[in-house]
Amino acid sequence: MNTWLARTAGAGLLILLGMTAGTWATTEHFRPLLDDQQDKAAKCTAARDNLAGLATEQGKALGDLVHAASVRQAAAEQAVSEAKASADLDYAAANRLQQEWTGGDQCAAATSIIDTELGL
Repeated sequence: MNTWLARTAGAGLLILLGMTAGTWATTEHFRPLLDDQQDKAAKCTAARDNLAGLATEQGKALGDLVHAASVRQAAAEQAVSEAKASADLDYAAANRLQQEWTGGDQCAAATSIIDTELGL
C-alpha cells in the first residue's frame, strides 16, 4: 500500500511539474508570440478597413466622373445640334444669295452679297 501511495504522489508531482512547465511555456514563450501575432492581425484589419474606405471613395469619384462625362456629352450634343441648325440657316442663306446673283463675276458677286448679308 505504501508503494501505491508513493506512486500516486510521484504521479501527482509529475503532473504538477508538467503544469508548472506548461504555465511557464505559455507565459514566457508563447505569450509574446501570441501578442505579436495579435498586433499583426490588428494592423492587417486596420489596413483592410482603410483600403475598403479608399475603394469606396474611388468608386464614388468614378461615379462622379462618369456622371460629369455624360453631362458634358449631353452639352456637346446640344452645342453640335445648335451649331448644325445655325449652319443650316447660313448655308440656306448662302444658297439663296447665290441663286439671286445676276451677271458679272461670280466670286465678286458672292463676296459682295455675303458681305452685305453679314453687315461687313
